[in-house]
Amino acid sequence: MNNKELKEIVKEKYGEIAGQSKSANQHSCCGTKGCCGDVDYTIFSEKYDHLGGYNPDADLGLGCGLPTEFANIKKGDSVLDLGSGAGNDCFVALHYTGDSGNVTGLDFTEEMLQKANKNKEKLGLKNVSFVKGDIEEMPFENNSFDVVISNCVLNLVPNKEKAFSEIFRVLKPGAHFCISDVVIMGELPDGIKNDAEMYAGCVSGAIQKEKYLGIISNAGFSLVEVKKEKQIDLPNSLMLNYITIDELRLFKKEKTGIYSITLVGKKS
Repeated sequence: MNNKELKEIVKEKYGEIAGQSKSANQHSCCGTKGCCGDVDYTIFSEKYDHLGGYNPDADLGLGCGLPTEFANIKKGDSVLDLGSGAGNDCFVALHYTGDSGNVTGLDFTEEMLQKANKNKEKLGLKNVSFVKGDIEEMPFENNSFDVVISNCVLNLVPNKEKAFSEIFRVLKPGAHFCISDVVIMGELPDGIKNDAEMYAGCVSGAIQKEKYLGIISNAGFSLVEVKKEKQIDLPNSLMLNYITIDELRLFKKEKTGIYSITLVGKKS
């Protein structure tokens, strides 16, 4: 599939997810209908309910970390959340910026934007906004934000070089990002790499950790540091939907790793 087709798959899947509850997403992206296979879209997620600004209506369980944990967001900061979904990380970030700051969520899925705006209205928030746009071509001026955050989204972006170039462009000089994402060590079996459902589920779109870090450095960022790393174990029953039992045994033997990482980087 080309990049345009991959983006359409992601847009379609996450549009369907927007209409489901967090518990429904644990069965499949379409809830109990099962029209999207058996991928658990919450398999990487971490608990948010201890964080200030957390709103359960905005938590669809789609993240793979807590980027605000290491984002060093300060009062008055202007924050951009990439792939903001129903607004979960935006509302947490707003807790740190206070009334003197502002948070912008960027998403290209209309259904997610609608859900985020409904959550915003229910909370009565004024200094948060949700914008439709593509991470590879952000609709923002240069040097606009103090902090960029993102949670399990950039692995879904086909052109990661362009994505990090755009992050660099929209950050102010001396500003920084904090991103949680999925990377791999070793090689995934072809049946997983080439499957659209596993792509939308944040697995097959993941790239090698060292390549990921290299893209960030090549974009111009300095002081890049992995703050948190956690290995993800996909259930055997899930993997056998895409690969043979022999491929699974080889996968386990070679100890290929799928990891969620949270990392930071600075625009010099």
